[in-house]
Amino acid sequence: MTFPPSAYIDGYVKAKARLEDREAADNYIRHTVIGDPELDPVMEELASLPPHDLHRFIGAGIEQQDEVLRTAPQSLRDFFNNLEDPPWLDREAFRPGIRAFHANVDLMLVAFVTGVLVEGFSTLIAKSFYLTGRVAATKRRLRQNNRQLLEIFYPRGLDRNGDGWKLSTRVRFVHARIRHLLANSDDWNHEAWGTPLSAAHLGFAISVFSQRLLEYSMALGAKFNQTEKESVLAVWRYAGHLMGIPESILYTDSEEAKKIYRIAPMCEPPPDADSTAMANALIGSIPGIANITDPVEKKNVITLAYRLSRGLLGNRLANQFQYPKTSTIGVLFLYRIKQRFLRLIKDQQGIRAQNFSQLLQISVYDDIGVSYKMPDHVRASKSSDW
Repeated sequence: MTFPPSAYIDGYVKAKARLEDREAADNYIRHTVIGDPELDPVMEELASLPPHDLHRFIGAGIEQQDEVLRTAPQSLRDFFNNLEDPPWLDREAFRPGIRAFHANVDLMLVAFVTGVLVEGFSTLIAKSFYLTGRVAATKRRLRQNNRQLLEIFYPRGLDRNGDGWKLSTRVRFVHARIRHLLANSDDWNHEAWGTPLSAAHLGFAISVFSQRLLEYSMALGAKFNQTEKESVLAVWRYAGHLMGIPESILYTDSEEAKKIYRIAPMCEPPPDADSTAMANALIGSIPGIANITDPVEKKNVITLAYRLSRGLLGNRLANQFQYPKTSTIGVLFLYRIKQRFLRLIKDQQGIRAQNFSQLLQISVYDDIGVSYKMPDHVRASKSSDW
């Protein structure tokens, strides 16, 4: 594998990323050829297991079913036995962020969908989703994202027995599985793109999920004090740790998160057709998530989503995503004023209850609980349901 991957040469070597912050740019590029150093070798070893056994053993490890896990391959048992909380973990620090989340969840969810998730597809990570054919599954993926968002901000959700912990760890296994499938397919260009679902892309994504989420939410009308902001960052940092993001690319605080998502786009090539397809599929799935079927209402919701997304992302990125041309003058201001007015005439407890109920309705809750099925084919259309 060449280093740096050829797709990054213009942004990293020829452009201004290294001039802006050489240490941050070097670190980002170094992680484009790194995945999950701890789990990837394990998943490579388990690749020949029958899917049923793979799913059962992963589920046993996450659910602490020791009798089942004892029959799993030694490498997987070692992986779970060696899982430890990082020395910087402070679960008490999550409390202010959890309270703030439930007071602002409606605005944070809009920011998450129209800003955060879409911005995540501005990197080459979009290729991992597009090549596997996950565009068609955008609605379900968005509902899964919503479920994880709800669970990590649920009181004690990130405890070892909490669904936030389980879902975040499940994401780590899904990423490792897809990374293995793509790395062994003819579709992935290692010389150009580096490692599928690289640590660089996940480090960028978690910085956007945390710091950008706060910024976009406030642009839409949410309010946070400094303690709440730091707490939201603490929740996402630990979730990122659970998802297998190496410490060397996992932010430590607000300033470092900002640095990562400032430098990463400079290193990355401009969003291409894959990024465009994923971003627009995400916006287009919003009415379906909300169970909106009326054609006029669907059109209005998508139009508003595009306007809010363009307002949050800015015209440059929105144009690269080939968004419909539309004016964003005043759109964020008017939306923000409306949301703050609604909060003045509603009691806060009622807002929290309504927000929680709405988030439950637009999240995936399968009858079997948390599923530990993994994809068994690089193409989603040829994979078993998971």
